[in-house]
Amino acid sequence: MVDIEPIYISCGCNRTPQCVDWSSSGNVCYGACHAVVIYHPEGYAEGHGTISHTLVKHTGRVNCVKWIRNTNAFASDKCFVSGSVDKTAIVWKKCGVDQYDPVAVLDFHSGPITTVNGIEITNQNVTYIVTGATDSQLMIWKDSGTNDFTPLQCLSFGTGFVLDVSLVCLPSTGIPLLACGCDDHKIHLYSLQDDCKLFQLFNKVISLQGHEDWVRAVDFCIEDNGDVMLASAGQDYLIRIWRLSRRQAGIDDVNKSVQELSIDEEIKIRENTFSFIYKEKKHTFAVSLESVLSGHENWIYSIRWQPPVVTETSSHQPMKLLSASMDKTMIIWMPDPESGVWIEQVRVGEVGGNTLGLYGGMFAPDGRSIIAHGYQGAFHQWSYNESSNQWRPVVTGSGHFDEVEDLGWDTGGQFVVTVSKDQTTRLHAPTIHQQGKEIWYEIARPQVHGYDLQCLTIINRYKFASGADEKVIRAFEAPRNFIENFCTLCGKDLKRELQKEEAQNRPEGASVPALGLSNKAVFGGEKISADREMQPHPNDQYPEVYFSPMTLTEPPTEEQLLQNTLWPETQKLYGHGYEIFSLASDPTGKILASSCKAAKAEFAGIILWDTTNWIQLCTLSAHTLTVTQMAFSHCGNFLLSVSRDRTWAVYNKKSHDQPESDPLFTKLLGTDKKSAVHSRIIWSCAWSPDSKNFYTASRDKKIIVWQNPGLCEDPSSALQPVDSVTLSDSVTAIDVSRNSLPDKRHLVAAGLDNGRISLYTWGQTSNTSDKWQLVTELDQGISHHLTVKRIQFCPHLKDNNIQQFASCSLDHCVKIYKIDYNKL
Repeated sequence: MVDIEPIYISCGCNRTPQCVDWSSSGNVCYGACHAVVIYHPEGYAEGHGTISHTLVKHTGRVNCVKWIRNTNAFASDKCFVSGSVDKTAIVWKKCGVDQYDPVAVLDFHSGPITTVNGIEITNQNVTYIVTGATDSQLMIWKDSGTNDFTPLQCLSFGTGFVLDVSLVCLPSTGIPLLACGCDDHKIHLYSLQDDCKLFQLFNKVISLQGHEDWVRAVDFCIEDNGDVMLASAGQDYLIRIWRLSRRQAGIDDVNKSVQELSIDEEIKIRENTFSFIYKEKKHTFAVSLESVLSGHENWIYSIRWQPPVVTETSSHQPMKLLSASMDKTMIIWMPDPESGVWIEQVRVGEVGGNTLGLYGGMFAPDGRSIIAHGYQGAFHQWSYNESSNQWRPVVTGSGHFDEVEDLGWDTGGQFVVTVSKDQTTRLHAPTIHQQGKEIWYEIARPQVHGYDLQCLTIINRYKFASGADEKVIRAFEAPRNFIENFCTLCGKDLKRELQKEEAQNRPEGASVPALGLSNKAVFGGEKISADREMQPHPNDQYPEVYFSPMTLTEPPTEEQLLQNTLWPETQKLYGHGYEIFSLASDPTGKILASSCKAAKAEFAGIILWDTTNWIQLCTLSAHTLTVTQMAFSHCGNFLLSVSRDRTWAVYNKKSHDQPESDPLFTKLLGTDKKSAVHSRIIWSCAWSPDSKNFYTASRDKKIIVWQNPGLCEDPSSALQPVDSVTLSDSVTAIDVSRNSLPDKRHLVAAGLDNGRISLYTWGQTSNTSDKWQLVTELDQGISHHLTVKRIQFCPHLKDNNIQQFASCSLDHCVKIYKIDYNKL
């Protein structure tokens, strides 16, 4: 077996409020489809805004993740818990560098889990985990250091729901306190206490009222003086801060549930007290409303205290609070040093724009960075700059937040373009880091569409065509501003690129007209609005996004990707009767082939287009159902198509001595219902480097090798397979490296329906039983956990014979791997 290393992982965050958490050691974990991703933000844990691992165990969407905090402020977080739509929660424990193993599966709930939390009480060697689900149940789990989490107690909320939970250990007592934010507009507090059955169980001690809508977020912290602070926020746009202070039994009147503390003649604070018995000792606490904060203009989904600042000798709790709202902003709140009144210190985010708001936000371990995730699945990070005394946007990892349907390498092998059902086209490239190391980032978002994108093909380095759930094919060309930034970020010669691609007359960038789907070109001579982002519509209802040229020295932020990295749309192609399903272009980039969804033979034709003038060249008919994929041979003289009807067809390009009236391509040979070898849908196809053979991959779990009928003395002999191999699951994607191995074997990559990727070599050897050789089979942690939609090798080898290939999947991930040809 040969080791294959993923060098780039891209995937967006699930669109749920509690799907991200930042550990004390600097690592971020978040849910991406069914997986949990370990992410390194810029400047933390040697991170550069990159993803190191994807952890796969859940079988449904991950709704929430939470690091299990330790009561020992000097201990780093080693475990986290994740909750999923599959009705289970999983406890993950660190077992190496960024390696986490599932140590417990918590299976109790009858509905999707929506909130989780945990706390490890060090001096008791006990860990409590709380899971809440849509079944209106809250389950409390206990572990005594053996990773054997057993159910301790189930709290039922009738027909209501718990939207968020937070745990804290009451100072100097070792007693865990649980806060539940609920849809009844209240915060319910539970403490562990002696039960009449000689057990210690969580019982309700008080309900805090004041919010006027659902309580979406709650969070505890312990002030330096020993008081417990509780922050709550909700859909009433307000934040409430509560103070829990310890009272001495026998001194205070603990039987009096409500007291009034006179501050002066005009202000009186209403104080509630509660008592409980723990280990046969009575404990009394007073709860008062510290402040009500108003500043957001929409639902507040997240509220977080700044983590304690830990030094070698002490731990200090800064009184700073971070809130994130659907109004697209985050606010840092802190008490005024003189008056003690809580005020807004910093507000960051986006005003206007065409995106929805933020689901969650949190502080970095040192409090000098904040990060948020939003509806677009992207991260927004700001870091504090001491010299300017301002919070600056920081480069973050990004990715698709829905199924990724197709990808393609540019003809020079410099970058990868992907399309997704999240209605975006994204361009990923290796940028040159300051240490000279290549780090992949998303550096452009050429297309933001109104339909789910289905397919694309790269015509040349700076031109591609895409198809969506519409009957139109759209072609795009890179603007001059992108080429300039691409050369700067990726270490290319700008003058050479501009000369080679004839980019002198290219537009500067692109913008999206109000209510439009087409990217409009913006030329350098036009007036470009640099001082404002939005041009209001006469009715102030439909804004128009304007392009502002950028000079990038580092990868763009999410805001820059959305605003200033669009490519102008150069052509729309009409001709298909249904939604576009597959695209392909020949090696010269002069011919584009397209197909659409088809349930009848009359719609299953392939249309060929001339990319120089965008006219239709001809229509090829061979199939009766949707053509699932097409591929031009590397010599450009043959076109291969495969279909849902389980057949393939090869078309031959006309020779120079044929009349001009003849169609450019004609069908040479193909299977039919009688001669078909595959018994299920053929999903994918690929050519060998020498164009003598081609491969087809099917739902019947087989990859079959065929002869090219155009290079056979007897074309009909190509109807018989040359060789085949059966894999463990349906084969949904296949590609063959253009670079043959030294003994003329072909390197074949296959993506399966279960998300796994297998690499084989195949070659004509004297030993017929040794044609197929398994190189390696990647498990789901390295590959994908849902159907692989496309695999494609980089057209050129890198230095030292390094071959790269990219894959995309329904699990929202785009991954790029490298393999050393010298070790094959």
